Amino acid sequence: RPWQGGVLGLAFPLSCRAKWGTSRELSCVLANAPALLVLLLHSSLVPEASRAAICKELKMSCWILFLSLLGFLPLAAPTCPSPCKCDANIVDCLSRGLTESSLPAAFSPSTRTIFLNHNQLTSIPRGLLDNLQSLQVAYLWGNPWECDCDILYLRSWLQWQQNRTQYRDVVCASPEHLRGRIIAYLSEDELISTCQYWYCSLALFSQICLFVFILLQAILLLFIILFLHRFQRIASVARQTTKEMHQHVDTWAPLSENAYGID
Repeated sequence: RPWQGGVLGLAFPLSCRAKWGTSRELSCVLANAPALLVLLLHSSLVPEASRAAICKELKMSCWILFLSLLGFLPLAAPTCPSPCKCDANIVDCLSRGLTESSLPAAFSPSTRTIFLNHNQLTSIPRGLLDNLQSLQVAYLWGNPWECDCDILYLRSWLQWQQNRTQYRDVVCASPEHLRGRIIAYLSEDELISTCQYWYCSLALFSQICLFVFILLQAILLLFIILFLHRFQRIASVARQTTKEMHQHVDTWAPLSENAYGID
């Protein structure tokens, strides 16, 4: 059926196809579009202003069509992190010799199962598993977990899981007094006791910063005291000079009057 153009009221023939079923589809194609555009843009019957308006409308229509097509483009499929293997929503990193430094930086948000068992992991980077909303289970056993300050994130993540029983085999390999303990059931005090060296370093750094801050404050206070003392000396000299000037003026005034009287 013809479509009435919005610029000149011309009839543009369209070839349309309708499909009815579970979904209704309607597709239309402008018949003989190149010849029609050439006729419109180069015909002497079409005023210059109208041709410019047609070009502007066609450009706008092209942009609308381009933006509409973008909505139908498929999203880029997430790549499988190296050196793991992926199948659907399963990431298999079993026995890859992974350490904390070689562990993938991120996993696909749609991941449901992760195999990280039988590697050389001693801890999990903070935040690695937080954004995996679809994650159902992560196999973590068979790794030499070091239960020190760096294991606090993994312990917290395990405690947030609904089924902790499937993580009963995720146990500490070191230090000696925590070997064989289930990470999810470790108390915070047991782990903080292994972080004393870190707290000592932090306390030493804090004390050094405090000492430097106090030293700077003392130097600043000394400069302020010296400045005030110098300012007082300058003010005293200025007052003395002003007083002497007034005395000289008072002395010269009678002499000047006597001199005028003699004349």
